[in-house]
Amino acid sequence: MSGVLDGFSLAGRTALVTGGNRGLGEAFARGLAEAGARVMIASRNAEQNEVAIAKMRADGLQVESLVADITVDADVERMVEETVERLGSIDVLVNNAGICYHRDAWDVPDDEWDDVFNLNVRALFKCSRAVGTHMRTRGGGSIVNIGSISAMIVNRPQNQAAYNASKAAVHQLTKSLAAEWAPDGIRVNAVSPGYVKTEMAPVDEPQFRRQWIEDAPQQRYAVPSEIAGSVVFLASDAAAFITGSVLVIDGGYTVY
Repeated sequence: MSGVLDGFSLAGRTALVTGGNRGLGEAFARGLAEAGARVMIASRNAEQNEVAIAKMRADGLQVESLVADITVDADVERMVEETVERLGSIDVLVNNAGICYHRDAWDVPDDEWDDVFNLNVRALFKCSRAVGTHMRTRGGGSIVNIGSISAMIVNRPQNQAAYNASKAAVHQLTKSLAAEWAPDGIRVNAVSPGYVKTEMAPVDEPQFRRQWIEDAPQQRYAVPSEIAGSVVFLASDAAAFITGSVLVIDGGYTVY
C-alpha cells in the first residue's frame, strides 16, 4: 500500500504552465518540477523564459520553455502540439497568465477592457479546451486555473473593475468545465490567491498597507512559493476527488 504522501507526487507526469517565467507562474513551475513533473513554461518573452529555466535547471529540475502568445489561437494550438512532442503528453495544465490595470471604471478604454478579457478569460478557455482535447484522448488530467480574491471582493483602494470581472468569470468557468469534463476524467479547479508579492502586485508599498495588509487576519502578504503548494496539491492524485473547487489562499482576507 502507498502512503498518503505518495499521492502528492507528480513523478512521471508532465505539466504546462502559461506565463511561467516569473512571479507566481515561475513558482508554480518550480513547485510542479520539485514534485517530480517534467514542466514546460510558455510565455511571449523568450529571453525571460531562458532566465527562468536556467535558474530551475541549476537546481536539478526538469523544465523546458517555448514562446507563445496565448491570445492567438494558432499559437495555442502550436503550444499544445510542441509540448506534447517534446514532453510526450500533458497531464497538468496551469492557466496562470493574466493581466491587470488599475483604473476607474469611468475611464477604462475599450482596448484595455479587451486586453484583460482576451488574456484572463478567452485565452484561458482556449488553452483549457486545446489541452483538454489532448487529455480526453489520454483518459484524463488536471487543470488548475489561477483565479483571485478579486472575483469575490471589490479591492481597495485601487479600482480595477475589468480585472475583478474577469476573475469572477474564471471561477465560474472553472466550475462549468469541471461539470462538463468530469466524465472524461478531467478535473478542473482553481486557486484564489490574496495579496502576493510579485511584479504585478506592489504589496509592500506604504500606500497599500492599510487596506491590503492590515485588513487581513494574518497581517501580511504572501510570497509566490506559499501559493505553489496548493497548485501542486490540486494537480496531484491527492486531490483526486476534488473538481469544480476554488481554493482561497488569502491569509484570511475574505473572512471579513
